[in-house]
Amino acid sequence: MEVGTMVEINSETVADKVYESGFEGIFTPLFRVRDSSLGAYLQAGGYTAIERALGMSPEDVIEEVKKSGLRGRGGAGFPTGVKWGFIPKDAEKKYLVCNADEGEPGTFKDKYIISLVPHLLLEGMMIGGYAIGSRDLIVYIRGEYWLEASVLKRAIDEAIPYVKQKFNFDVNIRVMQGAGSYIVGEETGLLNSLEGKRGHPRPRPPYPAQKGFMELPTCVNNVETLAAVPFIIKHGADAFRKFGTEKSTGTKLVGISGNVKRPGIYEVPMGVPLKKIIELAGGTDCGGKIKAVIPGGTSTPPLVADELEQATLDYESLASFRTFLGTAACIVICECNDIWKVAENIAKFYAEESCGQCTTCREGTRFIEYLFHKIVEGTYSWSDVDSLEEISTYMQGSAICAHIDACAMPSQKIISTFRRELKGGKRNHD
Repeated sequence: MEVGTMVEINSETVADKVYESGFEGIFTPLFRVRDSSLGAYLQAGGYTAIERALGMSPEDVIEEVKKSGLRGRGGAGFPTGVKWGFIPKDAEKKYLVCNADEGEPGTFKDKYIISLVPHLLLEGMMIGGYAIGSRDLIVYIRGEYWLEASVLKRAIDEAIPYVKQKFNFDVNIRVMQGAGSYIVGEETGLLNSLEGKRGHPRPRPPYPAQKGFMELPTCVNNVETLAAVPFIIKHGADAFRKFGTEKSTGTKLVGISGNVKRPGIYEVPMGVPLKKIIELAGGTDCGGKIKAVIPGGTSTPPLVADELEQATLDYESLASFRTFLGTAACIVICECNDIWKVAENIAKFYAEESCGQCTTCREGTRFIEYLFHKIVEGTYSWSDVDSLEEISTYMQGSAICAHIDACAMPSQKIISTFRRELKGGKRNHD
């Protein structure tokens, strides 16, 4: 089947969801195009932002992105302009790397950006490369995204000659396909994988901005982050800040899944009540009550029904509930589901995806999975429950990267919040 045909099928799925809310955001008009070609992107106003950027100094481009308040959309939420500013100006060679690994369970926003508007990502990368002084750009994409990689490679073949001829801007863009490891979504693990090494996260410092790919200064940004840059440069920081809240600016692509009637991608302004997003998705598919909502992918602690009434989709609100925006992969769990089976499934994923470099992560994630399995099977003791709560608390922050926290923090929240269900006699215990 032709790649373009598959893109058209994907666009039918995502486009109806994205603007179903009636909200006109940054990505929504472009998703309507339903054509990933250079011609369609130019017709929609593409590659005018890079033209404007090339008329600015690199410092002014970075300053504009700083003023916009754009924060990383890959999970950490670090200010993008500040990150760009860390790259040393006097370095002779440096790299910009796009993290398109997207291995967080429940997350599927980046694949649609790549499938539907690959040139938007490429334009954002070019602007970012110009801002930090790099012409060597790399997209690291997960191996399972073979279709998206094909679309992206075709777009690169169209884009490079166009910008060279139109703007006299030389740039080299490569696509590197991973081997399916979740841990390489962590930026230093990604850089090791790029170099042909095991995808083990590196101790920091040094940070990638100091010593990254091939020990040269490197900036790593997420797909959605880079795809937001052309809008900022074309329309200005103030136009971007009109969306969202004071500290969480812009719009966000939310991938909602789980027990909802209309799962999919929805573009909303930051600060929208989380409950509203679930309403846009049609509410629970069984008509039952919501038991918990994972707000940002399975690495983020879930919110319970009472918290859901107050939580909004932004960094500050979710932090106040001791969870995170993450990738805004919202997973709804209704009362029909067994929260302990959900917890076991999450723990199993993180146990299997641990790179094994740190003992606490390698052994601790497996032990958490084992204890949740005992609860599911009804063979646990109260000392097992106590151990689960204690271990998931003390494990946090004890390894090189945050993979251990991705398992421990949701586990700790689930066991502390739903422990009363065990005491209520819903499972056998001694």
